Amino acid sequence: MGQHARARVLADYSWDAHLGRLDRLLGERPDAGQSQERARRAWSDADARPLIVHVVYAFHVGGLENGVANLINHLPAARFRHAVVALTDCSPDFCARVVHDDVQFISLQKGPGHGIRLYPALYRLFRALRPAIVHTRNLAALEAVVPAWAAGVPVRIHGEHGWDVSDPHGIRLRFRLIRRAYRRFVTHYVALSNHLRAYLTESVGVAPEHVTRICNGVDTARFRPATAGRHRLDGLPFKESGLRVVGTVGRFQAIKDPLNLVHAFALLVARDPALAQRLRLVIVGDGPLRGEIEAEIAAAGIGDRVWLAGEREDVPEIMRAMDIFVLPSRAEGISNTILEAMASGLPVIATQVGGNYELVLADETGSLVPPGDAAALADTLAYYAADEAMAAARGRSGRRRVEGEFSIDGMVGRYADLYESLLDAAGLPVLAT
Repeated sequence: MGQHARARVLADYSWDAHLGRLDRLLGERPDAGQSQERARRAWSDADARPLIVHVVYAFHVGGLENGVANLINHLPAARFRHAVVALTDCSPDFCARVVHDDVQFISLQKGPGHGIRLYPALYRLFRALRPAIVHTRNLAALEAVVPAWAAGVPVRIHGEHGWDVSDPHGIRLRFRLIRRAYRRFVTHYVALSNHLRAYLTESVGVAPEHVTRICNGVDTARFRPATAGRHRLDGLPFKESGLRVVGTVGRFQAIKDPLNLVHAFALLVARDPALAQRLRLVIVGDGPLRGEIEAEIAAAGIGDRVWLAGEREDVPEIMRAMDIFVLPSRAEGISNTILEAMASGLPVIATQVGGNYELVLADETGSLVPPGDAAALADTLAYYAADEAMAAARGRSGRRRVEGEFSIDGMVGRYADLYESLLDAAGLPVLAT
């Protein structure tokens, strides 16, 4: 059977039939020596830098996508080339965040349903691009490792960044079975947190030596504390002196649960009118829940205390205009926005989910609350709003923690080392700089 046929052989039948076809594909694996020789020939062309193809579900505003953009921008351009393949679409505005001129952005316009219908297109794309590495991220893009394998891509990395709202705690059997089925097509895994690494080794059955934990990093020059008190942001509708500004940044999606923050804020305003006079809420982002959020704000009568800022390009400046940062998510991997808030010198109140406990140290850099618990979140907000000195001290501790453990240079260095070690293990050249 030719490789074109192998790329098309999987069909969207029952899940059992799908697993059987994956097993049969394993018996037709392309010869590793041929894959390496093809890569060597590709690298002998005019540009000898290895090409990394980053495969994501979509490339637009979001924490995962921001991490990809940061990685591409900071990896040494003399050592790596990049392309971004979005199974759905690439946002032109978000693509503009990538500073290198030679990065390709490819949108495949995937519709609803299983991604197997894209296998022929992905196979042809990988054969045309001839990447040294295909790096998929999260379950929605995992399927792309099969056409990458069929096209002879020598190194196939899959990154686990967090779970979807349909499986916020990673317990659904079906999703574990999917990951197990595709495990054999993946060369190596990257887990962004310890709990994701444990999930891969204990629930998916990945050998520990095939998993590397690499946390996100944050640009500590771009995200930095205000120089003298809270930043006075142009456009901020709250002009009164002595205010305490609570803020969050994220997509208006159920998994990010911005409605719970609105509920908590409304609860605090209702029960403590004196504190409410000084308290304001800023919500940065947009998405399908916007209408529900607007309706809840109107129903609670807090419209004069809440600013829905929409999607913004000046997030660092907006964070410097906050006093307290809240992340009310139902599930997280390692949150970029928590790291950005900590780098901005803000105390962080986050839900006790995913990798948040690895970032927010309780009673040191912030506090953790149960997900979906508006009363607990309101209590914690009141505590931070009332004690400005304590909140500021925890914000300073967060900044020091980011500088010491979560810098973007450290993250990029770990990815570069992993890429080069996997290329070396595959017998492929690693360029010296």
